[in-house]
Amino acid sequence: MTVRSAWLTATGQTREDTRLTPLGAVTPVNTVQGQSGILPGSSEGRSRVSGFQLSGTSALSATMSPGRAVIQGLGTQGAYPVTLAENETLTFSAGHPQFARIDLVCLRVYDDLYDSSNSGRTEAVIEVVEGKAETAPTAPATPDLALPLYRVTVPAGASAGSGGIPWTTALTDLRTATVAVGGILPVYNNTANGAYVGQYRDSANGLQRWDGSAWTAYPAVPGWQNWTPTWTTVTGNAKPSFGNATLNCRYIQMGPTVHLIFNIAFGTTTNFGAGATGADNWAFALPVAATSALQCIGFAELTYSGGGRVVGRLHCSSKDAFGIEVSTGRPDAVAVTNNGLIDAITPWTWANTHAIRGTATYEVAG
Repeated sequence: MTVRSAWLTATGQTREDTRLTPLGAVTPVNTVQGQSGILPGSSEGRSRVSGFQLSGTSALSATMSPGRAVIQGLGTQGAYPVTLAENETLTFSAGHPQFARIDLVCLRVYDDLYDSSNSGRTEAVIEVVEGKAETAPTAPATPDLALPLYRVTVPAGASAGSGGIPWTTALTDLRTATVAVGGILPVYNNTANGAYVGQYRDSANGLQRWDGSAWTAYPAVPGWQNWTPTWTTVTGNAKPSFGNATLNCRYIQMGPTVHLIFNIAFGTTTNFGAGATGADNWAFALPVAATSALQCIGFAELTYSGGGRVVGRLHCSSKDAFGIEVSTGRPDAVAVTNNGLIDAITPWTWANTHAIRGTATYEVAG
């Protein structure tokens, strides 16, 4: 039968029908299969995954804690929900006299209807798949219909009388999580791609969204961008130009806030505005429009050849540009030529090698 339905027919619903048809049961990997994994959560709310946790209890024994999981079958086999209702003790074989080995602990489903080995078993078990002892041991392959939980390194000579397995260093956690479709998946050893655009997961560093090809930070993490401010005058007369000035101007927008830095070192071909007067105050365009004219968004250092400098206050005469108003005198007590908003002759007559360096933060227009 191609179309399956659960809880519809009066008789004849198969176990396979029941496994295939639950809607929203687990994180999907394609249109008909889900992602095997352990349901997340812990009693104290501090752990992403606490189910099926392995803890050493003696030299060659360990205890597996209760948990719930889903194991995806092959093809149209459906997904198997599995629960370990109480602690289970696992016993490991003693180590080889000469070589170490790596065992695999897995949660495994045996379904005789599909099992090619004809084992006759139909059950779910916690199983220790013993590895091969050798010079450079590797873990055995994960069996079909199994969810890997831990790798356990058994050192050479490990036995009940020799200290056994060093549990604090022998365990490698392989558990992965799964959640209902649409749920936010807590990343716990998960490396799988997303199944649909708009799927979410929670990594160690925050929320991520699948964009169709990669997991990306959500909301998107903004980056610093280069910016060259338009340089003009408030009167529109005696317009300046950067020429061969060196500019390092960058900004970043984080929600409704913009942070910017700028470093402008004037050069030999910089034009400060022919015939400028004290009314032709300079205006520098903002990278993103502000909410309105603002009295103070930051400060800048204005430097003069020979070490002279003053500090200026950045303020927005409009929502699109800022000017710089002289706020201090020179630290060497030499009087500045002019005060007020800076221009070609304020606070001094600008020339090659002079510079403006500043920072600002402001609210952007909605």
